[in-house]
Amino acid sequence: MPTTTRKVSWLAANARRMQRQGLTEPLPASPTAVPALAGLMLGAHAQVLSAAELSLGLRLDGATRADVRAALWQDRSLVKTFGPRGTVHLLATADASLWTGVLSAVPGGGGQQAKDVRLTADQTDAVVAAVAEALSGRELTADELTEAVVAGTGSWAGDLVMPAFQGMWPRWRQAMHTAAHRGVLAFGPNRGRQVTYTNPGVTPMPKDAAVAELVRRYLYAYGPATPQHFAKWLAAPARWAGDHFAGLARSGVIEEVDFEGVGAAWVAAGDAGFPQPAEAAVGVRLLPYFDAFGIASQPRDRLFPGRAAERALAGGQAGNYPLLLVDGTVAGVWHQRRSGKRITVTVEPLETLAAARVRELERETERLGAIAEGRTELTVGPVSVGPHA
Repeated sequence: MPTTTRKVSWLAANARRMQRQGLTEPLPASPTAVPALAGLMLGAHAQVLSAAELSLGLRLDGATRADVRAALWQDRSLVKTFGPRGTVHLLATADASLWTGVLSAVPGGGGQQAKDVRLTADQTDAVVAAVAEALSGRELTADELTEAVVAGTGSWAGDLVMPAFQGMWPRWRQAMHTAAHRGVLAFGPNRGRQVTYTNPGVTPMPKDAAVAELVRRYLYAYGPATPQHFAKWLAAPARWAGDHFAGLARSGVIEEVDFEGVGAAWVAAGDAGFPQPAEAAVGVRLLPYFDAFGIASQPRDRLFPGRAAERALAGGQAGNYPLLLVDGTVAGVWHQRRSGKRITVTVEPLETLAAARVRELERETERLGAIAEGRTELTVGPVSVGPHA
């Protein structure tokens, strides 16, 4: 019997993505809302912690950065660790087993260090074991952890051979991501201005089950999508992702749709319902650096059309500029500067905003201030700083 592949428009896909993660209307707040949202978004990028606080706060009704900090450092329902693409994320603690299962399954590229600097497999295992023991029930700074790792492995682990921001790092630090992906390293609360690390004691989920579950969740949040989209988002080999998608399609975990501008793409099985055109995303939103929506949404040329790609992408990479969204499409960039409680917000639209849009922007800026626990002042005009400023 012939089959008909469901067609999905860009507007419908974009509207569903925004609805599902609180960008159309903020999701209801509750004691468990922050980690639940982090799970739904598949993590909040936290290289700059204040950006992660805004990413989560903007999607929850009445939430502030204090709610995010409480989930992270008091309730421990969030964990700060190395997530997708090797970058620091806030992830739901309940999902830590899933994430470590996936990230430890992604094939490596053989290491970025020179051959005489690179750790062997046995040295990597020794470092991970030493990290696990040193951080068990403790929070250590990088220098303290270095002392413990060298004591547990050998002087070679402390050799200053890795170029870093302001000098050289010891050899063992190239295994930090591996230690995190094996569930024995995460960030602890800062000690003054110093970062600390701890052992979260996570047991990774079996790899195939973890990858299957992450693909399902990714498609729920950002589908329809292709294996190539998933691979780019996760920083994984395209062939590896394609093999997993093919296996999941054969077993009926995912199903194919015809996605406008893409062609064959995938959604989770039984999840092919999308909003009607009349329900397309509307409204003005301000998203911070490296917000999950801007990073994961594909095809990128539909989210960043025309001049938006030139202004809001840095060398084709999303995330380096905070985004102004108008009706679900990137329509400009913005920047904030904080001094005490005072937060100056400058928004640069690509086109002149109508008066009604300016009023929406004013309300959105007030929300930013409430989430960041400050007082905002809005200026509509050019953003003069560069990417990730």
